[in-house]
Amino acid sequence: MIAAVNAPCFVSSVEELQVRFLGILPRIEQHAKIAFRHVVCREKRADLIAETVALAWRWFQRLAERGKDATQFPSVLANYAARAVRSGRRVCGQLKPRDAMSELAQQRHGFCVGKIPDFSTESTNPLAEALTDNTRSPVPDQVQFRCDFPAWRRTHCRRNRRLIGRLMLGERTKDVARRFQLSESRVSQLRQQFHEDWNVFTE
Repeated sequence: MIAAVNAPCFVSSVEELQVRFLGILPRIEQHAKIAFRHVVCREKRADLIAETVALAWRWFQRLAERGKDATQFPSVLANYAARAVRSGRRVCGQLKPRDAMSELAQQRHGFCVGKIPDFSTESTNPLAEALTDNTRSPVPDQVQFRCDFPAWRRTHCRRNRRLIGRLMLGERTKDVARRFQLSESRVSQLRQQFHEDWNVFTE
């Protein structure tokens, strides 16, 4: 009996492999759903589940080529596939850990990427326009802003330029205050000063 279990599993065709894989597919999908249940976005969660299934199928084929029957350990196969996907592994490659648009980089460094209006902490943020596309302002006004803003920013010290950059990203006053070791009231005061200084600069 032991010899029969450990004997090499030779599969005659891809069709037979597919039939065997379909037998364990529900367990792999269930494992993936549990592994990525914390993902809020339904479409993103579905993509991660699909990547897990695809990676499991790829490994299932490779194991069969080596004479191993993965139907004997579907939970282990699903677990490794889900962990690989969570770590940035994809069927068509690996996510780049240093690319700001990569989910892996965002997960490792604890940040997210989004449109400025979605994350702005101020309803009247004069700096948000620097990072958002503006299709309503006349083209000459847009050109003037894109020329004036860098010049205005250079009038401030290095620390203030970094602080302005953080405010432009829509970070909360509390987070900016902690990063620059300032009080929240001081950050709010500087925000107002930047606003007034910008208005004076563009008069």
